[in-house]
Amino acid sequence: MTVQTLPSTQQNKIARLAAFLYGLVCYAIFFVTFLYACGFVGNFVVPRSIDAPPVTSWNNALLVDAALLGVFGIQHSVMARKGFKNWWTQFVPKPIERSTYVLFSSLCLIALFYLWQPIGGIIWNVTNPTGVAILYALFAFGWLLVLVSTFLINHFDLFGLRQVWFYLRGKEYTQLTFATPGPYKVVRHPLYVGWLFAFWSTPTMTVTHLVFAVITTVYILVAIQFEERDLVDIHGKAYTDYRRQVPMLVPFTHRRQHEK
Repeated sequence: MTVQTLPSTQQNKIARLAAFLYGLVCYAIFFVTFLYACGFVGNFVVPRSIDAPPVTSWNNALLVDAALLGVFGIQHSVMARKGFKNWWTQFVPKPIERSTYVLFSSLCLIALFYLWQPIGGIIWNVTNPTGVAILYALFAFGWLLVLVSTFLINHFDLFGLRQVWFYLRGKEYTQLTFATPGPYKVVRHPLYVGWLFAFWSTPTMTVTHLVFAVITTVYILVAIQFEERDLVDIHGKAYTDYRRQVPMLVPFTHRRQHEK
C-alpha cells in the first residue's frame, strides 16, 4: 500500500493559507480583547469589570492582581525582545511570530479579566456633572489615541496581519521605515500616552483601580527603556536624533541636548 503525498508546491500553498488564517484568528481575538478591556477599565457593558464587588480579603486581592499584571508585563516585554525572538523562531515560523505574540498577550489579558480580584475603597469620587463628563472624555480620548497611534505606525504590521499577508502572497517581509507621523512629532510614545489617559481618567478612583493604574504606569515607564534600546539598534542615528528632539511622554517639555 502506497501513501500519496501532496506535491511540495501544494503543501506550500496550504501552509501559507493556514498561516494567514491563523493570523486572522489571532487578530480577531486581540480585537475582541481590546473592546472588552475598554469596558473592563471603564466599568461598563462587560459582566465583570475592574471595580466589581470584592470577594476576598484586600491583601489576597492585591497579591493576585499584582501577579496577574506581572505575568502580562513579563510576557509582553520578554516576547518582544530580539534575543527571545531569535530563539522563539527556531520553533515558530517567522511569518506567524508576531501573530503568536499578539495571541499570547491577548490570552494574558483574558486571564487577567477572569481572575481579577477587586479590592474596593474610594480614593476620589467626582460627582460634578461637568467633571464627570471631562473625565469620561479623557478616558475616551485615551483609547482613541491608542488605536489611532497603531494605525499611524501601521496597525496591521503591529498586530501580525501584514506579515502573514506577505507570506500568503509569497513576498519577502520588509521592515517598516522610520517615520514620525501626527502625534509622533509631539511625543515619542503617543500610544503609551493614550494608555495613561485611559487608565487614570475615571470619575471614581477606587483602590483597585489605583493599583491597576500605578502598576501599569510603572510597567510603561520601564518598557519604554527596553523598547527604545531596540529602536536605536534598528534605526540607529535617526532614532537617536529623534529621541533628543522629541519628549518621551509629555508634550512641549524641554529636552536635554544630550541623552543617553
